[in-house]
Amino acid sequence: MLDELRIQRAAASRLAEVDPSRLGFGDHFSDHMFSLRFRDGAWGQPEIVPLAPVPVHPGCLALHYGQSVFEGLKAFRGTDGRVRIFRPDRNAARLHDSCRRLCIPPLPDGVFEAAVEEIVRVEHEWIPRGRGEALYVRPLIFAEDAHLQVRPSTKFRLLVFTSPVTNYYDREAGAVSLKAQNRYTRAAPGGVGFAKTGGNYAAALFPATESIAEGFDQALWLDGTEHRYVEEVGQMNIFFDFGGRVATPELRGTILPGITRESVITLLRDRGIEVEERRIGIDEVVRRSRDGTLREAFGAGTAAVITPIGRIGFEGAMHEINAGASGPLGAELYDALIGIQLGEREDRHGWNRIVDLESAPAQAAD
Repeated sequence: MLDELRIQRAAASRLAEVDPSRLGFGDHFSDHMFSLRFRDGAWGQPEIVPLAPVPVHPGCLALHYGQSVFEGLKAFRGTDGRVRIFRPDRNAARLHDSCRRLCIPPLPDGVFEAAVEEIVRVEHEWIPRGRGEALYVRPLIFAEDAHLQVRPSTKFRLLVFTSPVTNYYDREAGAVSLKAQNRYTRAAPGGVGFAKTGGNYAAALFPATESIAEGFDQALWLDGTEHRYVEEVGQMNIFFDFGGRVATPELRGTILPGITRESVITLLRDRGIEVEERRIGIDEVVRRSRDGTLREAFGAGTAAVITPIGRIGFEGAMHEINAGASGPLGAELYDALIGIQLGEREDRHGWNRIVDLESAPAQAAD
């Protein structure tokens, strides 16, 4: 399909307007976007066009009923100068599952990875070069039908655009603090908790804002049935080092199956560290933080990479982990992931997709 990709270049790049020392996360957008529409039962003509506002009808089903899904992944400029995209095949698989749950037609095999590679190839000059920085890639599929009946759309649009970013959390600020939410629910069994869809994030906004107002950095979600078991953080999966054995909540359909989560589990097992994917009660976390058998905790996500967790608030009490500081295991995993993404460490599992910047450009649009 992408053999017929058409590229319309922006008249002028905005890259010179960006201060590389003040990237932030998602504050800037690059010059182009990949676009592909679904009409009459099939995905149509792929194209890359200048980034611009997208016109939608006020009756657009995505606006009213939330029929949309998205992904997030990163491209890196390695220390060897090569451009690498980290594990796009896993994002493609997760997007497929999200589409199925939201009644969105899946992309043909290979189209997601190829679309991401093409937009990164076009925008490679936007990839920042600082350690911990990357070109964040945001694919989005949304329903375009204008209709007020509650039903799946018959028209969809895929957009893929990029943003140069730095670390989501300030690593110099130390470990983050979380408020365990036993009042609000992110996802319930049988729902869409495993899908990367906007509604999950909308539901998290108020509890997260409330947590921040109380002095925490984020909310820690507990299960939606008993409010007893740890599930995930706002933008991260969560890991606990229980005395040399690492535990993370098991995937039960209510937790986003993170690509970084999966990578961390593999890296830990490569090191001979036992990893338990199981239900983890908040009572266990509290007890182990008190008796010292909880050595450290950290979050894992595409945006956050590896972020240390130093405090968890629960039922009015504050529980410190590793004296509120970052721990050695999380730091080691951060260095390992960044090292693989930058080409400094061996990519034993073939996670990186190398972008050939010398390949012939697609045909220009008329």
